[in-house]
Amino acid sequence: MTPDGGPDSEKRAKKTSFKRLLPLAAVVVAIGAVFALGLDDFLSFETLKQHHQTVLDWYQANRVLAVVCYFFVYAVVVALSLPGAVWVSLVGGYLFGTVMAATVTVFAATLGAVCIFLIARYALADFFREKAGNAGRKMEKGFRENALSYLLVLRLVPLFPFWLVNLVPALLGVPVRTFIIGTFFGIIPGTVVFCSIGNGLAMVFEKGEMPDLGIIFQPEIFGPLLALSALSLVPVVYKKFKASKDEAG
Repeated sequence: MTPDGGPDSEKRAKKTSFKRLLPLAAVVVAIGAVFALGLDDFLSFETLKQHHQTVLDWYQANRVLAVVCYFFVYAVVVALSLPGAVWVSLVGGYLFGTVMAATVTVFAATLGAVCIFLIARYALADFFREKAGNAGRKMEKGFRENALSYLLVLRLVPLFPFWLVNLVPALLGVPVRTFIIGTFFGIIPGTVVFCSIGNGLAMVFEKGEMPDLGIIFQPEIFGPLLALSALSLVPVVYKKFKASKDEAG
């Protein structure tokens, strides 16, 4: 028998590592194909402005199919971490109205986020733990203890790229269930804002203007998002307060 750490063991480890990287490699290839074929050009305001009437007419004739296509396109855009998800949200609001678009978008975005989360965790989590050492393990422990609260904050406050918030929890060992809950509920407010902007695109097109995506940072919208974020951190503060009180006692 080959002792542990022998050549055969190393070969098996390398083979396993290669297999783990295959899903991530497939994602990278898919992203490269999107840009190489120029498909990312479709995720822009100019494309939406140019073809909005055609898209609207097609939706009127194929309502159910349009919703299904929108759902899967959005999920793929998120899973591949492509820029332009906001513009897809605007299309949803324009076609389906705020409530329906926000509902479909939240489910689609959550599905896409979970896909890339699982791929990243499968391919990179062990590598991250190995390279990060004790510091990484401490960070992982701290994040996991309050994973839902931290996730809600990261999702509610749109200061970090969506793709980054998909990857970091994967590397820090956040449970899938916690990731799903935090993502689903955390993206609802922002999604509603962008879908409502899309719902008013007809007026924007008529005026020949550009939609104001910075509206989410206006005090009347950003303020409540910060308040929700602060509320989601209450359990973290309580745990720390209780721990310090127990230590003092």
